[in-house]
Formats: sequence, C-alpha cells, structure tokens
Amino acid sequence: MENNEQAVMERVETAAALLERTLNRLEERVAAAAALSGEVERISATVEQGRREAELTEKLAAVERELAEVKSAATQNALHPLRKTMPASTTEMLAKHGIGEGPVDVRTLDAALTGLSLEQRIAVKSQLLRAGAIA
Repeated sequence: MENNEQAVMERVETAAALLERTLNRLEERVAAAAALSGEVERISATVEQGRREAELTEKLAAVERELAEVKSAATQNALHPLRKTMPASTTEMLAKHGIGEGPVDVRTLDAALTGLSLEQRIAVKSQLLRAGAIA
C-alpha cells in the first residue's frame, strides 16, 4: 500500500508541477497580449487607409477635371484648327476676285472658283475650311 500511496503522491506532485507550468505560461501570454495592443494597430491602420483613400479620391477628381478640359480643348481645336493661314497662291487668287480676309460668302467663293478644275476647287475650299474662313 505504501508503494501505491507513494506512486499516487508522485503523480499528484507531477500533475501539480505541470499545472503550475501551464499557469505560468498562461499568465505570460495574458501579459504579452496586454502589452501588444493589436486592436489599436488595426484601428490606426484603418484610419490611415481612410486618409489615403481621401487623398486618392481628390487626385482622381483633379485628373478627371483636367481630362474634361483637355477633351473640350481638343473638341474646340477640331472645330477651329490650329492653322489659321492659307497658302499665298490661294490668297492671291481670292484677292483677284475681291475676296479678302475674314469670313467668305459661299456664293461669292463658288463664283470665284468657276474657272478651276474640280480638284482645285476642292483643294481651295479645304484650305479655307482649315483656316476657318468658311464654315
């Protein structure tokens, strides 16, 4: 019986030692968890992400405004090309028929171009269109 009691006592002591080690480990984990504030880090990361999203939203809006301005400028340039001058030969030919600078009346232009071939009339009219003299 004494052997039995001794064996039981050893087992109880071993179990107590294991429980004590386990308790110490749990206390260390709780202390470490309290020292590390993981929730606060996640919250601050969310706040930083929110600021970054706001910055990116502002930049996107600025780029969209700039794009709209460029598109409207491109549309206006398509309607009014960059070249506002005509070749000298075209200007001289129109001047002989009394057509000067500024807007050109289409009827007057057709009368002035009657002596030219079809290709030449098309070329003159396209030059006038590029120069913005006729619409």
